[in-house]
Amino acid sequence: MKNLFFLMLALPVFAFATEPEDVNIDAITGALSSGNAEALGAYFDESVEVAVLDDENIYSKAEAIAKVKDFFAKNPPTAFSQVHQGASKGKDSQYCIGNMTAGGKTFRVYVYLGNTGGKSMIQELRFDKG
Repeated sequence: MKNLFFLMLALPVFAFATEPEDVNIDAITGALSSGNAEALGAYFDESVEVAVLDDENIYSKAEAIAKVKDFFAKNPPTAFSQVHQGASKGKDSQYCIGNMTAGGKTFRVYVYLGNTGGKSMIQELRFDKG
């Protein structure tokens, strides 16, 4: 009976342990708004698909940060407004879509976060013409 009671108490703890950790979307959108590639890079997975207009490739985390930093240097962001945010049906991935004003232009930004080792990490980042 004691074992059954312990199991009933411990089961919810184990169920929550398998859920991916929530990523602070506000921190990601804040980094986009301020043009802080290092802060954004803290949420990058070990490899990230980065698309800047027509230039698309899969980069290591460090290369992706450098690519985004270069984009921000050429197009200094002044504002980012989130248009849509959601999660997959199984809640193992999330996405955020928004508009960024940078360098006098408007860009449509897509952020895809997947589950890696129990954490939600950015696996794809796109900057398209708005």
